[in-house]
Amino acid sequence: MATFVGTTPGGTTPAGMTSAGTTPESEKDAEFQEHEKILSPDFLSVAQITEMLAEDVDGVQQKLEKFLNFKNLQTCLKEASLLDYYVSGFLWAKGMDFSVIQYSKFMTLLDMLLHNLRTLHMSLEDSIKWLGEVMAEIGPSHKNEKWNIFDVKQASAIVDYLKISLFQHYKLYEFLFFSAREEIVIGTETREMMLDKKQIQGIFLFKFKMGHKAAETICNINNIFGPGTANEHKVNEVLQRR
Repeated sequence: MATFVGTTPGGTTPAGMTSAGTTPESEKDAEFQEHEKILSPDFLSVAQITEMLAEDVDGVQQKLEKFLNFKNLQTCLKEASLLDYYVSGFLWAKGMDFSVIQYSKFMTLLDMLLHNLRTLHMSLEDSIKWLGEVMAEIGPSHKNEKWNIFDVKQASAIVDYLKISLFQHYKLYEFLFFSAREEIVIGTETREMMLDKKQIQGIFLFKFKMGHKAAETICNINNIFGPGTANEHKVNEVLQRR
């Protein structure tokens, strides 16, 4: 950013310079650079987004699994749930017919919301406030229309989507990140994980909210944590308490 320090002889400021010694153009450049830092760095590259746009649902899931370097989807609830989160978001955006830049910012927004929860322990109230501040910078309310990434309809749709996805299930994501670790017993060939009743209920409810069938959830939990960990009776107990 070009700056001008001091004044000209006589103590006057040259025409076109601000009293602080910067030109209006340099101030705009600085403001633009600050604007560009919003939702940076990108969660997915342009090349990765372009690859995914050419895929069907299964292909999108496989690409994201590769890009996120998820290696334990069959045995790690967290990886499986996060993959669902990102795949669902990308497919929703696909229905909005976003541009590549809009895809990039939207996926980065999804990732930063989880980052705020996971690393900053941001509450639901603070996450909603943070979203409002970000959308004010990249949405239609920004004073500089050239910097608007999303129009009014798109910005409204994004907020609505987050209400029924992340925000509606915020406590479930808190459970995913902050629940006590399972007691792990490692044998020579197998691994057994013991879950208490509350943890099992949390997993059931989380997977149900993400659209998974009860039978599929029971099978997955029993495959991971051992036969008999989950059953239809336990699923019905959880669903009746919703």
